[in-house]
Amino acid sequence: MFDNRADLEVESLLRIVLVLVVLWIALEVVGEIVGIFGALLGPFRPLLGLAIIVLIVLWLTDRL
Repeated sequence: MFDNRADLEVESLLRIVLVLVVLWIALEVVGEIVGIFGALLGPFRPLLGLAIIVLIVLWLTDRL
């Protein structure tokens, strides 16, 4: 009745896997950069998070 599991072509599946792997590697790189940046900031890391939250709220309320 709904047997279209094999309708996905191999090339499409490989493209999906490739995109997921690229995203995974990009997130790993960004995580390392943020980790290094966070280590440099030391005790000011909570203030950085608070500043990011404030900027997002200002952006969403069109005040930025």
